[in-house]
Amino acid sequence: MINPTNREFYVIIERDEDGYYVGEVPQLKACYSQGETIDELVANMKQVIELCLEDL
Repeated sequence: MINPTNREFYVIIERDEDGYYVGEVPQLKACYSQGETIDELVANMKQVIELCLEDL
């Protein structure tokens, strides 16, 4: 779970055929990102969640 702005979101994480980690938040439409490591993915997901929340 990732917690930007004191809200919690579940992130589905998969590894693609190129070895990248891909994360998606099912609760937010078109909210996904990727990273070479889990740490990079988590940082990217926090940013994209904040952007998705701004669009709401």
